[in-house]
Amino acid sequence: MRLAARGLTNRQIGERLLLSPRTVGSHLYRSFPKLGVTARSQLRNVIDAGRA
Repeated sequence: MRLAARGLTNRQIGERLLLSPRTVGSHLYRSFPKLGVTARSQLRNVIDAGRA
């Protein structure tokens, strides 16, 4: 989530974590509803709120 919030693509995240871009996308897709997020642009707000 933190990498996606920084603006990295699924491909870039996958390269860093040694996962396929589809696996990254799948995890993000399943996590968005749990976090109440509908777009990547909202991730930064969710992550920042969790740190406070």
